[in-house]
Amino acid sequence: MRIEHIALWVRDLDAMRTFYETYFGAQSGAQYVNPSRQFTSYFLSFADGCRLELMAMPGIDDRTSGPMTQYLGLTHLAVSVGSQSAVDELTDQLRADGYVVAGQPRWTGDGYYESVVLDPENNRIEITI
Repeated sequence: MRIEHIALWVRDLDAMRTFYETYFGAQSGAQYVNPSRQFTSYFLSFADGCRLELMAMPGIDDRTSGPMTQYLGLTHLAVSVGSQSAVDELTDQLRADGYVVAGQPRWTGDGYYESVVLDPENNRIEITI
């Protein structure tokens, strides 16, 4: 058994697609549009087969808490980049490009080397070895 994909409601579909393509090597499928529901989505595929669905539709409520607040439900996506130096380099690149680094690169108590960045819509992304 495996997780087939994870889906996120987003405000700016194209900005989010570009973020995951640029920094995490995602490949976007064709845009899907359901005009009757005003629903639009992209499936993004990653090298290992994992997929992320980005979805947009009028009427989807924003989270009421701030980007640094923890809340119930999906709390982060973790992306493995292969090495400690790759974590450091990608974190530095995202910081230089103006993204929020919510957690500096570090070894965690459970043995992960990771940083935490916020994507363009404040979703938490763990960058790990």
